[in-house]
Amino acid sequence: MKSSLFLAVCMNPTLQKTLVFPGFYKDTVNRTGDYRFDASGKGINVSRVLNQLNKKCCHLTQLGGSFREIFLELCSKDGLTLEWVESNSSIRFCYTLLDTNEKSVTELVEEAEEVEKGTEERLLKAFSALVPKCSTLIISGTKAAGFSGALVPEMVKQGKAQGSKVILDIRGNDLLNSLPFMPDIVKPNLFEFISTFEPRLISHNKINGSEEKIREKTVEIMAEIYNRFKVSFVLTRGADSVWYSEKGKLLEYNFEPVEPVNTTGSGDAFTAGLAAALEEGAAIHEAVIMGTECGAKNASLLRPGVIK
Repeated sequence: MKSSLFLAVCMNPTLQKTLVFPGFYKDTVNRTGDYRFDASGKGINVSRVLNQLNKKCCHLTQLGGSFREIFLELCSKDGLTLEWVESNSSIRFCYTLLDTNEKSVTELVEEAEEVEKGTEERLLKAFSALVPKCSTLIISGTKAAGFSGALVPEMVKQGKAQGSKVILDIRGNDLLNSLPFMPDIVKPNLFEFISTFEPRLISHNKINGSEEKIREKTVEIMAEIYNRFKVSFVLTRGADSVWYSEKGKLLEYNFEPVEPVNTTGSGDAFTAGLAAALEEGAAIHEAVIMGTECGAKNASLLRPGVIK
């Protein structure tokens, strides 16, 4: 029997700058002395929260460029266990702008540089050595440019073949091409779910249609995918109730929203809480509650991807 080791995989490492303003104004200089700097990215956030839940987790990624040592130093301070391969791709920066007057959270996201040729082979070799040891595999986020569309489905295939529980927080073709290998849980947010399975309902970066119409379409998609692949979904919807499926049937968990400080990383904290509860043998509704609690704790804090 495998030990309880989580393997969190993300191919898009990030250095996150969080800047707090009492008011944010366009077309002028905005200054603040209230800011922080963190290693981030969806996989790092998941790993950090699992660490704070006293779970053993290894994070696998690609790293390169002149900011790599800073990234590794920040991860070391957090006590994270990292495995990484050389990509010669500079780590991207992302910025969170918090306006305390408007209570708004604005994300500015850099696209990652393309990884060098051979990175995918190195990453898959490292993955293949790690996955036999893990009880739960979590794959999160988008890939940096330069990785093929075959990489994520191959990881899901290997994870299932090794008997790991597989949880995905991905979207688009990576998700569609992974479904035939029957991951256990897919946990995007509702926008990512709709943009993957019903993109006609997306325009101007928003979902079009009433909640009733969106719910009906979600029920239809969840049932169809469960019938074909036996995959369950957990869909976060920000401060609104969580939609999740059990044997293809849509269920709902309502919760009391918190007063948010910084929602960045809340979805990743949710994923970590969900995975931790499932690893402990919780039923899916119990895992959704645990995930929601972790997401809420993250939202109530300034730092992204933490619960304390």
